[in-house]
Amino acid sequence: MSRRKLLSSAGILLGAAAVGAVAWRYRPAPDHDRPRLSVAEPFSAAGAGAITLVDIRTPREWRSTGVPVGSVQIDMRRDDFTEALSRALGGNRAAPVALICARGVRSARMVRRMAEAGFSQIMDVPEGMLGSGAGPGWIAGNLPVARWQG
Repeated sequence: MSRRKLLSSAGILLGAAAVGAVAWRYRPAPDHDRPRLSVAEPFSAAGAGAITLVDIRTPREWRSTGVPVGSVQIDMRRDDFTEALSRALGGNRAAPVALICARGVRSARMVRRMAEAGFSQIMDVPEGMLGSGAGPGWIAGNLPVARWQG
């Protein structure tokens, strides 16, 4: 293969990878029929003790960006996530809880799963920490972030 064809092929592959990365980043979140909150709503409600805000991202993400002030951190990949969430709510699956992730895709998926598991007041924060099609997100919204203590 000539050098020109090789460079051309590499450019096409890099371009396709870039388009795929952008599409992946802005892919729509799974649909659900639960309430969706702006980032300001769970911040205020958690501060007032009216809701439990749960950051479901990974420890690596918590270390990288910090965690929402007033949140509980439970890695969604835990095998015992449902039980850990129930414990965070004092065993009350009817307590109001909002889930936040990076961009709203994982939180939407987990909202559906937790609704099926019997959490009756489960809510989604689709903007996430980093922003999505739903809005700019927690960090860009200048809401307080704490260093993860893990």
